[in-house]
Amino acid sequence: MKKNIFRLFLLALILNVQCSILNVRGETRWLNPLDTLTGANYVCGRWWSEELKTNYHRLPDRAQQEVRSAVWGLSKQSAGLSIKFHSNAPSIRVRYQVTGGLNMFHMPTTGVSGLDLYATDANGELRWCASRFNLSFKDTINYEFRHITYFTGERRGYDYELFLPLYNEVKWLEIGVDDGYDLRLTPVTQEAPIVVYGTSIGQGACASRTGMAWTNIVKRETGYPLINLAFSGNGMLEEEVFRYLNEIDAKLYILDCLPNLTEDKVPLIHDRMVRGVEMLRAEHPDVPILLVEHHYANASSSQRAIDRYADSNAEQLRAYDTLLARGVTNLYYLSHDELAFTQESMVEGIHPNDIGMRQYADAYIRKIYQIFGDTPWTMVNGQSSPLLSGGDGGRLFYPRTQQRDPYNWLARHEQILQANCLEAPQIVMIGNSITHYWTDDRPASDVKDYRASWDKLFRGRIARNLGFGFDRIENGLWRVMHGELDGYSADKIFLLLGTNNLSTNTDEEIVEGMQLLIQAVRQHQPKARIYQCGIMPRRGELQRVNHINALLREKLNAQCSMLNAQYIEMTPGLVDERGELIESLFSDGLHPNACGYEIVARNLERYVKE
Repeated sequence: MKKNIFRLFLLALILNVQCSILNVRGETRWLNPLDTLTGANYVCGRWWSEELKTNYHRLPDRAQQEVRSAVWGLSKQSAGLSIKFHSNAPSIRVRYQVTGGLNMFHMPTTGVSGLDLYATDANGELRWCASRFNLSFKDTINYEFRHITYFTGERRGYDYELFLPLYNEVKWLEIGVDDGYDLRLTPVTQEAPIVVYGTSIGQGACASRTGMAWTNIVKRETGYPLINLAFSGNGMLEEEVFRYLNEIDAKLYILDCLPNLTEDKVPLIHDRMVRGVEMLRAEHPDVPILLVEHHYANASSSQRAIDRYADSNAEQLRAYDTLLARGVTNLYYLSHDELAFTQESMVEGIHPNDIGMRQYADAYIRKIYQIFGDTPWTMVNGQSSPLLSGGDGGRLFYPRTQQRDPYNWLARHEQILQANCLEAPQIVMIGNSITHYWTDDRPASDVKDYRASWDKLFRGRIARNLGFGFDRIENGLWRVMHGELDGYSADKIFLLLGTNNLSTNTDEEIVEGMQLLIQAVRQHQPKARIYQCGIMPRRGELQRVNHINALLREKLNAQCSMLNAQYIEMTPGLVDERGELIESLFSDGLHPNACGYEIVARNLERYVKE
């Protein structure tokens, strides 16, 4: 009898485990990014989306008749392309097919033909996802990323970026999650891209996995969209390719072709470089252009290597001097010394390993921030200071995204970019949910009441609400650096961030972060009048808010000439004569109600009109 009971118990346990497994892992729902191109492009890293709806190529079909056959063949390889999506699934599966060989003698399968998956959490932190399960490279390649844990609360999931093969053409690809979990593709950003014209190194040789190509590192860590037009062995500064570069409305052009122009090809460099840059400048007079020198990491053992690379660099420097003499502006240079390769950076003396790729990326990121004027090390109090970062108190304020509120943060960013293109604002308010809720994300019955004070305050002016719910200073920095203040000239900009940093940063850090945000705004809007609003009073934080505002006011007064921003006190009318919060003006002790927004408008009125 006891044996039978034990057997029944074991059977029930087995059945329960099997049922649990079935419940956890149900039917896989597959999504093909190319099947969903109905008004939106979901393949990041290319420009000609309307001409590339059915493949993962980098140049449109018409290029086959215009560029050399070698360039055309390489353009069909998916280097630099990626798919962005959002999911809360604990497992992500990808299956796909490629057309070419899986690997090369000096580059592994995971780099040539593999994928790489990175997740961005709710606080903007990047997290690499390993694929140790069901990884197979057969006729159909399978990746499975299991046991994904969401660390940032409420299991809303991650924003993902899936990097495609560096040296293979993708025939088709599908992303899958279990039924019951979210999977939604993210459209390509409207932000202008960085464009790279280069060689096998730019294409990604010899990264151990696709995410370690320097172009993908730069794209991932800066957040700037990037188009990879590097062609292995065929980055020759050719006029036919420059014509395609000219079709792209770029944020920055990078020309890194010298590794393919050595020895007998050195005499081509000067004239081709000058001609190519002048072509770009004719169509894009203000877009920065960066020329990059060739490295020579194996110089420690080979004088021939030194001569080979140094000759190419010297000829490019001559072209650079010629262009400057002809009056070409916004032209930049990245030298061999700035790349700073070591003996451990290479695979076979030409192509970088992962160490070299990291060094490449670091040098490029430093130079890109310098060019854009958004360097992570910004002058504060006359000294170089690293940007502080929210999340954990005391860490760097590094520009980053967020997804802490239920609305789609990145989608709102794209809506702002589109709105700015359609109608340039005269007045901008950069803030968090306090600003956001003034005009948006209210029940239909409340919208009119809340908007009334906004419409009255800005009557006759085009004012744009750049308030994003739950934003911290670092999120405002990211938005400023990624186009929300570009392409127009505003009269006035009001900054209302800081209250969400109370839980993550010290008072002094918050004030320093505000100064950095002012500097970023000044970089992108040099003619605008900037108004730094004090933190709004909030329940339970009145004393601390008063201390921060006093520090902020003191800093702005002391550095008036450098920061050129005016402080606005936001507490009048929102606290009583004892300094206590007037609760009747707030919905929750933080966000004003309709009457509270009337007081906010009153505090801003004279600055709007002056």
